Amino acid sequence: MDNELLKRGLEPRPLTSAQRAALDTDGFMVLEEIIPPDWLAELRQAFDTIYEREGDKAGEEVAQMDGVRRLADLVNKGAVFDAVYLQPELLMAVYHVLQRPFKLHSLNGHDPLPGSGLQILHADWGQPASPGGPYHVVNSLWMLDDFTRSNGATRCVPGSHLNSGRVTDHVSDRMADHPDQVHLTGRAGSVAVFNGGLWHSSYINRSDASRRALHCAFIAREHPQQTNQSEYLRPATAQRLSPLARYVLDVPP
Repeated sequence: MDNELLKRGLEPRPLTSAQRAALDTDGFMVLEEIIPPDWLAELRQAFDTIYEREGDKAGEEVAQMDGVRRLADLVNKGAVFDAVYLQPELLMAVYHVLQRPFKLHSLNGHDPLPGSGLQILHADWGQPASPGGPYHVVNSLWMLDDFTRSNGATRCVPGSHLNSGRVTDHVSDRMADHPDQVHLTGRAGSVAVFNGGLWHSSYINRSDASRRALHCAFIAREHPQQTNQSEYLRPATAQRLSPLARYVLDVPP
């Protein structure tokens, strides 16, 4: 474990042997219903309020997508999000995969509208992969609504983080279903954690319901962040940050 996390107040919650094996072999695991109901309600409300307030500018700090309600830079958009990137089991999982110091990459929101949401199979680390690592990115999917096959729960290909090269070296049509893909289903309040080298994508929402999620990604500390937290940091955010939060965000004391 990164001793800097411990020095700044992280209370470690070791992963089980089954969780470690899932991350190593499959490339992902699901923490079932770890978001308390009251906090889950607050996160849902914050998601909708921010999207309504920002309108056609929502998500523009990182990327906007047709047919998807996108949000970005959520670190600066409410204290309700502070505990997301500090969740102890999540930080333990990130270190297990990366095996070196890391920082927040970005904290965004994603909600495919009915009939939309399909993406190409991709990995979150764009460089050619080497079997067994080192790995560079870990992502987490915070399920604010139930994730089901009907509403297009995120798909992934178990074990694909162990393949060498790029996704395009193995898959000719990345929009098509992959014969080995599974869907990261779970009850609202669950969090899926996956190796950024895992082949995955958002899927088609074939329901009339929302599939709101937070994407909380981490990157090895030697790489630049998707959202440069020092550049975006707002005074109101800075005032409430703990020493642990400042370290994870990689912002100065």
